[in-house]
Amino acid sequence: MSKYAVLNTEFPKVDALERALGTAKYAADYFMPNMLYSGVFRSTVPHAYVKKLNLDKARALPGVAAVLDYTAIPGKNRFGIIVKDEPCLVDDKIRRYGDALAVVAAETQELVDEALELIEVEYEELTPVKSFEEAMAPGAPIVHGQTNVHAKKHLEFGNVDEAWDKCDVIVENTYSTHILSHMFIEPDAGLAYLDEQGVMNVIASTQNPHYDRNEVAAMLGIPMNRVRVKQATTGGGFGGKLDIGVQLHVALLAWHTRRPVKMVRSRTESTMVSSKRHPITMKCRTGATRDGKLVAVDVVMTCDAGAYGSYGPAVIGRAPVHIVGPYECPNVRCDAVFAYTNNPMCGAFRGFGVPQAAVCHEGQMNALAKALNMDPIELRLRNAHKVGTVIPTGQTLTESVGFTDTLLKAREKALEVMPEAMARLKTE
Repeated sequence: MSKYAVLNTEFPKVDALERALGTAKYAADYFMPNMLYSGVFRSTVPHAYVKKLNLDKARALPGVAAVLDYTAIPGKNRFGIIVKDEPCLVDDKIRRYGDALAVVAAETQELVDEALELIEVEYEELTPVKSFEEAMAPGAPIVHGQTNVHAKKHLEFGNVDEAWDKCDVIVENTYSTHILSHMFIEPDAGLAYLDEQGVMNVIASTQNPHYDRNEVAAMLGIPMNRVRVKQATTGGGFGGKLDIGVQLHVALLAWHTRRPVKMVRSRTESTMVSSKRHPITMKCRTGATRDGKLVAVDVVMTCDAGAYGSYGPAVIGRAPVHIVGPYECPNVRCDAVFAYTNNPMCGAFRGFGVPQAAVCHEGQMNALAKALNMDPIELRLRNAHKVGTVIPTGQTLTESVGFTDTLLKAREKALEVMPEAMARLKTE
């Protein structure tokens, strides 16, 4: 069995050499004979009905092989990681700036760009929902369905209401994290083609090839075994390439033209329509005894989830679970609400809501330390998870709880490299 051991063993990164030599093949590097180039015509308003979409001039341009709207979709026109709420091409209404209305395939990229300029659209604009507060206001325009509530979660552990009388100090603060873009170096790109067996092949910059296959098959209305997705060497994702990028659009164009179709998004387009980190506001009340033991935490969490669900249901599930971080607390309550708006879609981004929760629980630990006139690291050590800790979900930690050891080592190193800053922790 020793040959399978990986701990404390050096293993070469399998693709390190080709990346270092510049020979790695990214999605934009693929080329096939008889290949078409493609692009997307996108909305320039955040909330509207499409009154008229004129594709005739673009279709008449010599060298244009296809200009398609939602009527060309043979299967399902809804996709999404968890909730199927986003259209491949808009068929009912626009929900964000940059929604896809039509796709173009042509002999050159220059012809694609020219054809996109020839598409004409007439909007019936709707009042945009620009924030969580606007989304939840009485009489607010509805982004999806009958309510702007995308998801709700309630976590309760112990008895928070009775716990406040046991607290010697209580701190209350509101923390807000902002929307962030992944800014992966490689923008979204991909190529699709039908092979001799009639299988739709998609090569893409993706983190989710199995999911991509399912969505391409559903959109084309064909069995999953008639779709093959290959993940090209991917130049960064960080969660942002778990969502569908160009895969559906190139597959749809290849299906209709029966030719290979390639699409490479510009940096502007990629940044505009790729998913973002959820901006979360957390109003938190934390109580402790005078010796620094946590007694109660109560949090109200709200979030502007943007126009589509993406990984929102997973993020709202994880953020409350981690709202007290690696600290023991016998009484915890968290109520979370995520709302649809007409802002950019939010999705997976390195942590699924846990980084946002960390801003809250670490901020509160610092605030408690100041209120108690206590070393903030000592406060953390007094409340640190250990073997036997019961966390707010009811799980008992039985092994591999290394937080205290990690924190002690971090303090030791910090005292070595920045003693003045560590000394200030006790006085600020």
